[in-house]
Formats: sequence, structure tokens, C-alpha cells
Amino acid sequence: MPLFDFSKDPRARVRSIKKRTLRMIMAASKSQYPEEFGAMLRAEGEVINELMLLPGTISGQTHAIFHFHNLPIDFTVVGTVHSHPSGDCYPSDADLSLFRKYGWVHIISAMPFDMESWAAFDGAGQPVELRVVD
Repeated sequence: MPLFDFSKDPRARVRSIKKRTLRMIMAASKSQYPEEFGAMLRAEGEVINELMLLPGTISGQTHAIFHFHNLPIDFTVVGTVHSHPSGDCYPSDADLSLFRKYGWVHIISAMPFDMESWAAFDGAGQPVELRVVD
């Protein structure tokens, strides 16, 4: 049994994403191609409404490496987003390791980086549904 029950944290209840934020994710993913794009997700209540670029993030064709020691104390950060230039929206073993260590919701965007080519996952790597809201 874990020491803390993180499911009771309000950040675990994110259920939607702003359309403009999703568009920004897709535009940044497309712009970064053929390398991976990576950023942090911020939420207000149950809605992801902003991206935060983490200083020192390293992008390559098969990875985006976050330097969490550069993350400011910010209780609105709920998870991560990164792209898969390969077109695959499924988390890799490295992704699952990241998901378990940090955050409550994680988004993977994939080629062709349109409004349908993405998926969201919880900290255990299980798919979650995020509604797109105006």
C-alpha cells in the first residue's frame, strides 16, 4: 500500500482540455518534427488550459528528456505532453516510466498532428478520455 493516496489530489480529476491548448500542442509538435516535442500541462480545475515549456528539455528523433529540477513549484502542473513523430500514440516503456514518476495525465500527439491524432493516459499508463472544450 502506498504511503500517500494521490488519487485524492484534485489534480487527478482533470477531465478535459481547451481546444486552443490542443491546437497549440499539435502546432508545436508539427513545428518540432522530426524531433519530439515535450512540455508540461497546466490545468485550472478539471480543464487543461496551458502548456509550460520546461527549460533544458532535450529533444531528439526518439526522445524528449525533461529536466524536472528546472520545474518551478507550481501546483497547477498536472502532467506532461510529448509527440511521437512515428505516428504511434501508444506509450513506450520509457513513457510509462515517466508517467509513473510524474503527473496525473499525459498526452501523446502523433503524426499527422491533427485534432484527432492524440491520446491521453493516466499515471499508470491507462488510456483516459479527455473532452475537448471551448
